[in-house]
Parts: sequence; C-alpha cells; structure tokens
Amino acid sequence: MTITITDSHCHLDFPDFDQERPEIISRALEAGVTRMVTICTRLRNEPQVRAIAEAHDPVFYAAGTHPMSAAEEPLASVDELIALSQHPKFVGIGETGLDYHYTAESAEIQKQSLRVHIEAAQETGLPLIIHARAADDDMARILTETHKARPYSCVMHCFSSSAELGRAALDLGFYLSMSGITAFPKSQELRDIFASAPVDRILVETDSPYLAPPPYRGKRNEPSYVINTAQKGAEVFGMSYADFAAQTEANFERLFAKVAQSQPAQAKAAS
Repeated sequence: MTITITDSHCHLDFPDFDQERPEIISRALEAGVTRMVTICTRLRNEPQVRAIAEAHDPVFYAAGTHPMSAAEEPLASVDELIALSQHPKFVGIGETGLDYHYTAESAEIQKQSLRVHIEAAQETGLPLIIHARAADDDMARILTETHKARPYSCVMHCFSSSAELGRAALDLGFYLSMSGITAFPKSQELRDIFASAPVDRILVETDSPYLAPPPYRGKRNEPSYVINTAQKGAEVFGMSYADFAAQTEANFERLFAKVAQSQPAQAKAAS
C-alpha cells in the first residue's frame, strides 16, 4: 500500500509548470502525494490559481499578497479575502508575512498587509500562512499581539528562522512546516529546531518550484518530492516514514480542516 502524504505549500501556477502541469500532478499522485495546496502570491492571479484547483480534485488553494510583493500590489482588504474564502477549495489565508532580506525598504507596508491578512484569518477561521525571513522580532511581536487580541490558527511555512521565532510560534499553538531546506546537508541547526518541536505541530511542503530536497537539489522542485523532505523529517523525529507521514497527515487535517471536511463530499461525488 502506498503511504499517503500532503504537500501543504506549492505554487502550481508558476510558469515553471506551464508545459506539464497535469503530468506533475499525476506524478505526485503516483508517489502517494494525494493532496496539494497551491498558493497564490498576488491576488490579481487568484482566478488562474483557482482554476487549477477547480480542474484537479487533489488540489486546493490559498491566496494572499506575498510580503516581497506588498509594495508593488494594491493593498488587500479584509472583505476581499473573506469573499475569496467562500470558494469551497479556498482553504487558507496567504501567504503573507514579513521579509526584510531583500525588501526591508517596504517593511511598513508589509506590516500593514500582514495585519489585513491576520484579520481575515480571524474572521474566516481559516489558517494564516506565514512567510518570515530576516524579520524575527517584528514577526514574533505582531503574531503574539494579534493572537492575544483574537486567536487564530497559523502555519510558519518553509520554516527556516531562529529557534526563538519557532518557539514563539509554537507557544501560540501554531505549526512549523518543513521544506527541502530541512534536508540540506548544512541544515543541522534547523533540524535541531524541528527536533525540539512537538511532532503533532509539524507539516511538510515543497514550496515548489523552489528548494528541491536532495537528491534533486538545484533542479526544479515539484510536489512529488515532498516525500524526500518527509523522509528526512522522519529521521529527525526518530520515526518510521509511515508513522511520520501519518502524523503530518493528521496535523494537516487538524489545521486545514476545510480540506478534510470537503473530501468526503468529493469522494461521494466521484463514486
């Protein structure tokens, strides 16, 4: 029996996949990757991302304004995000967050955009999807302040930040997601951060087409490669791959409850 797993964060609308999107989704299914969440990073592209989710049963989607694009895109509104969330396959708010590595000059608009997305997550009950890079102090402060005012759920996508930000997120009940970075040979410090986290708060993802794990490093990533990251995750937690995959599936369904709720209806419709 094939072990099933979910790619909780990928970008199937990116041009890297234009020539073979159905084949990539088929390869993922053959490998046991039975669900994929494709992420829209600019709201003007939401119709195209939605269309991919509508065309492929295993694909769900989320939408938001990526922090590195916050200065280039119109500021999202809470009402706009709430309206998008009514779609049955729209399952998360984001990705949003803070990135001061390349775009520190837009820090203020990034913070403003982040707070809009947080409010949408609070209103809809859908999980917030956070991108954080080189902004740990502001990230921890804003997440803590807003969660204290009105709790919400959240995943720190492609987590590769400090142990301090990881602990702050976990203390709020949030989830940390492993990407291919976790499997890079020089990522032992990151693996140690994950090893100290509760295994029931861990997700796995590709962030494809980026960050392919070994043995595909340097090549285009795709959802089927999430297995390679999950195999490294199983090592980190001292678990069998089957047990780790089952744990991350349970975690995903707990956080992305709308996916789990919709799948029985899909299965019935397919029968």
